Amino acid sequence: TTGWAEDLFIGTYKDALTKDYINRVVWNLPVNYIALVRHQDREVDAVKVFRFKRGGLSLLSRFQDMNPGRQIATEGGPIQENVSKNAKNMEDDPVFSVDGDLAFNWAYFNNGARIALSGGNLSPADTNDDNTHGLGNHFACNPLTGENTDPQWAHEISNIQDCPLGSCSRVQMQGTNHGSGSHLISGPVYGNYAIYVSTDATFFPLPGHHLDTEIVVEPKINLAKSTANEL
Repeated sequence: TTGWAEDLFIGTYKDALTKDYINRVVWNLPVNYIALVRHQDREVDAVKVFRFKRGGLSLLSRFQDMNPGRQIATEGGPIQENVSKNAKNMEDDPVFSVDGDLAFNWAYFNNGARIALSGGNLSPADTNDDNTHGLGNHFACNPLTGENTDPQWAHEISNIQDCPLGSCSRVQMQGTNHGSGSHLISGPVYGNYAIYVSTDATFFPLPGHHLDTEIVVEPKINLAKSTANEL
């Protein structure tokens, strides 16, 4: 999938929370904390905040660390977790239906996921089961270099499910933001997902907060990436 390990700007400030977006400046900042936020038209639906094991590294450097990859990037689980009482489709959400820490660049055989949760299934390195699910996924690729060898198997968001290759042929996606691979099945959009980072902000505004590219807390939190689902 596009942009995770590339030093580039994707999208515009105006459309940052409604279309695919990466802020190149923020992507290069050394950070210690990360928030994953699901939102509905900029209104926070659910949020998890984590502390990185290794502080002072940028998201760019973390996502470029692909060989061997398979890093449990945070420690201690979420230091904040809040879900709106009105949130829907939480039972298989790729971030909010499972526990644990953030796994980055989870490479397994010729597949990979940029972000998965350690409480879900993290496939062994030599297993070609297409069964790790999260954000920024790709089957039939070179996960150690990020080379996109077969674009039809790219998929931005896949829900938590047990659908191993060989016994299951319907991998459930959110929306249509995926390749044409026959096993990739479009499904309902649960919301848009955004990644915010900070050097020392340990708290994120609660569900109901209206998002912007910069969140004013003490200290401030900056939007690094957002993924817009497509119906």
